[in-house]
Amino acid sequence: MGMLWLLAFILWQIIPTQAAITVGGGGVGINIGNAGGGGAGVWIGGGINNGPTPSSPSVSKLTTAYTALQAWKSAITDDPLGILKTWVGSDVCTYKGVFCAGPGPFVAGIDLNHANLQGTLVKELSVLTDISILHLNSNRFSGTVPDTFKDLSSLQELDISNNRFSGPFPAVTLYIPNLVYLDLRFNSFSGPVPEDLFNKRLDAIFLNNNQFEGELPQNLGNSPASMINLANNRFSGNIPASFGIASSKLKEILLLNNQLTGCIPQGIGLFSEMQVFDVSHNSLMGHLPDTVSCLSDIEVLNLAHNKLSGVLPDLYCSLGSLMNLNVAYNFFSGFSQECSKLSFRKGGFDFSLNCLPGRDMQRPQPECLVIPGGGLSCLRIPSAQPLVCGALLGNLEVNVTSTSP
Repeated sequence: MGMLWLLAFILWQIIPTQAAITVGGGGVGINIGNAGGGGAGVWIGGGINNGPTPSSPSVSKLTTAYTALQAWKSAITDDPLGILKTWVGSDVCTYKGVFCAGPGPFVAGIDLNHANLQGTLVKELSVLTDISILHLNSNRFSGTVPDTFKDLSSLQELDISNNRFSGPFPAVTLYIPNLVYLDLRFNSFSGPVPEDLFNKRLDAIFLNNNQFEGELPQNLGNSPASMINLANNRFSGNIPASFGIASSKLKEILLLNNQLTGCIPQGIGLFSEMQVFDVSHNSLMGHLPDTVSCLSDIEVLNLAHNKLSGVLPDLYCSLGSLMNLNVAYNFFSGFSQECSKLSFRKGGFDFSLNCLPGRDMQRPQPECLVIPGGGLSCLRIPSAQPLVCGALLGNLEVNVTSTSP
């Protein structure tokens, strides 16, 4: 019932009228009407349809949906939970996992998460132009996303995570006009990620745990997304120097467990709403940028398992919202008074296996004789005066422009 309420809320948001939601008979009902009277009933929920008699246009939509869903059913080769036993007859609103809205009704969502289905996606699904959510995580679908999915003009959420999809990045997702949530996690997609992904108006981008490779697109920081997860892939090269200059909406970015090199860019400090920044398990080098002091909302800062060096400054350890700071397995040679205080707190702060003199659990001295990337220039902002976060953007733009080829 909890899932039905969630789907009812999502579908209620995309219907531009006043609505009252009711529950009964195993589904969720929405009574929709304009102020002053008049309205129509809507029934949402797989397995029961107590809605009004469909009008002719809606009958046509449901007939088209029936043809598409039956084509998909034929492409599913294993259904151990018996989900598709309900996919019988022309009334698709009774199919388990298929959700209808109205007036009409019409197919507005498909949720087959954790159904353990095996098969492929079919091009016929593109006729479901009213669908706003397609959730298929934790199944055994393979192949790739059909090019016809660009016709899903109402689709806002596409979740095909934890399946067996493969091949290059599914470029068709860039042409789904109203998509705001893209989840491709835990598949076997490979190759580069297109720059256009980060120009698209997405709020969430999840590409982690695939086999994507190549350099991060230079426009990574342009994305309006609040969450970007690129972890556990094979990305290489530098984090783009322009990272952060074009956007400040990002709240979480996870780049851990790739093959990234070079410096952490100064632009990180422009993400004033950042809460989670995780670049652990890469090969990043050089000193840390002072601009991190501008991350007033940062809660998790994970820099562990890199080749970072220098002194860990007070600016990092005095961040008011910081709950977890991990710099273990680097080559830091000292830290400030504020960081020294943190080392005595319980949990959440790990300074082990660096080159900190007089501290327990550090690297053997021979490993600290040669610091990786010791001659690396990270193009840090010269600052004879304390850093002023409000003036940061102008300084960075000058710095990036002056170093562009």
